[in-house]
Amino acid sequence: MVGILFALLAGLLMSVQGVFNTRVMDSSGMWATNSWVQFSAFITSIIVWFFAGRENLFSVFNVENKLYLLGGVIGAFITYTVIKSISGLGPAFATMLILLAQLVTSCLIEAFGFFGTEKVCFDWTKLIGVALMIAGIIIFKK
Repeated sequence: MVGILFALLAGLLMSVQGVFNTRVMDSSGMWATNSWVQFSAFITSIIVWFFAGRENLFSVFNVENKLYLLGGVIGAFITYTVIKSISGLGPAFATMLILLAQLVTSCLIEAFGFFGTEKVCFDWTKLIGVALMIAGIIIFKK
């Protein structure tokens, strides 16, 4: 139940953040906005770490596969692509397509066990779920 609540909160926050970032970009530029987003996230994380965590900040470098350290780089491009999609398509349609891409990618990651993820059998019911999502996007857009 806690996982469901956090997932719903994440979706809510991502939608609001995407619109906020797009509005900031309207008065500045793409990479200035992206820099502000990443910088303010860094400062927030350091403050929360100071009060809540205090684990060794450099322990992240102990990760076995150093490729995983590129999450922040990916985050910068996520911010860029979300802003561009919302500014071009609007928040609702952009979010639907983003969620579809996330779902398909996550299913592939699970089906093949990429990035150390436990393999999960991909069955026809998941394919039906993706098809229903696509149908919903088509219906929504009409």
